[in-house]
Amino acid sequence: MEEAKKIRGFKDLTVWQRSLALAVEIYKVTKEFPREETYGLTSQIRRAAVSIPSNIAEGHARNTKLQFANFMDIALGSAAELETQLTICLQINYTKQADYDKLTGEPTEITRMLYGLLNRVQPDRHAH
Repeated sequence: MEEAKKIRGFKDLTVWQRSLALAVEIYKVTKEFPREETYGLTSQIRRAAVSIPSNIAEGHARNTKLQFANFMDIALGSAAELETQLTICLQINYTKQADYDKLTGEPTEITRMLYGLLNRVQPDRHAH
């Protein structure tokens, strides 16, 4: 959860910063994927990774808490999608266990942070 510092824009959100860094890392890792996956798994993983910070930014720019919450839900879905795709990559030997552990730990933490934001804008919402 964000500390007492003033949040002026989405770039000030730690969850946005971390999800952006994850997207960059995903691009680096997927560069090593087989060429035939360019329009398959590589593209899907990259889209899911980019979707997380993009939806955080778009949601933050919206005028209502409900709109913000909707975009956080989309970001949560993208994080789950990314974890699933990374698991597939591990099982088909596109990634090493160490890379998998590093990469899946971050979406898990980002998911926790997104739920924290959601609980702040919708206190009656139940965390998963």
